[in-house]
Amino acid sequence: MICVISGGVGAARFLRGAQHAIAHNKLVTIVNTGDDTVMHGLSISPDLDTVTYTVSESIDPERGWGLANETFVTMENLARFTDVRPAHSLAGESWFGLGNRDLATHFYRTTRLAEGATLAEVTAEITQAFGIGFRVVPMTNDRVSTMVTLVDGSEISFQEYFVKLRHSVAIRSVRFAGVAEASALGLNDMSSADAIIIAPSNPIVSIGPMRALKNFDATLTARRDTVVAISPIVAGAALKGPADRMMSEMGHEPSVVGVARLYAPIASTLVIDTADEHLISAVEREGMRCIATNTVMKTAEISAALTQTCLSAIGVAT
Repeated sequence: MICVISGGVGAARFLRGAQHAIAHNKLVTIVNTGDDTVMHGLSISPDLDTVTYTVSESIDPERGWGLANETFVTMENLARFTDVRPAHSLAGESWFGLGNRDLATHFYRTTRLAEGATLAEVTAEITQAFGIGFRVVPMTNDRVSTMVTLVDGSEISFQEYFVKLRHSVAIRSVRFAGVAEASALGLNDMSSADAIIIAPSNPIVSIGPMRALKNFDATLTARRDTVVAISPIVAGAALKGPADRMMSEMGHEPSVVGVARLYAPIASTLVIDTADEHLISAVEREGMRCIATNTVMKTAEISAALTQTCLSAIGVAT
């Protein structure tokens, strides 16, 4: 069995191809939920939904989030209430775009959670409805919220930083509210897996919340020889999102070498893009084996080939 640690668009694109390289009954992914939020009373799990929509080929290919052929009539009509909403009220906010088709997923999740189902149970139902054949597991059933402290000292939720402010402001630090009380899911999957792949995701806010859960890092460390990480940084920049700037602002080198320093305690091998192959020796000086290949996953076929490269690196056959 192969276990993939996932968060965000890069991980979703990796899984889109991995499902063709690995039998569905031998593939499981554990997905970040630190980004989860509540908007308009609805429980929203952005990374879980991005994985679900991408793997099922339902994603909007241009935006990289939400469903294809989407409309935003409901959000547009919230503008009617702008002048009547009290200053302290969150009612009618429209900065977090929810498409009309996408709303169905959030309606279903919210109602099932209110009925007492766990997030893991609801996720299994949603992924089954979208025809996904492998297991998708949230990192915890408990509430963990990624909070971002800006350079001015104010603290906001990750979604406010990422969506409302369009990650355009510098940050000072990140914390994961509720993580000390949360119980990690998927630890048994990681312990029994033939290999663990850390997908190309933001190491600070996508992989970071999972690593902060009790026993998560310890489980990876115990399996370090069979853990492979894929760098989300290519030629000194993130392909999508603010991973490079967040790393720099928090004192990490925004390069594959910086990624190696973050992952060396928990992974034996780092897979980097050929654009960075001149840094192989520098990565290896951080205590990791390094392999360069094409990591820019423009197609599912490239993602599948990347999966094979990761597994071959540690001698695991699919």
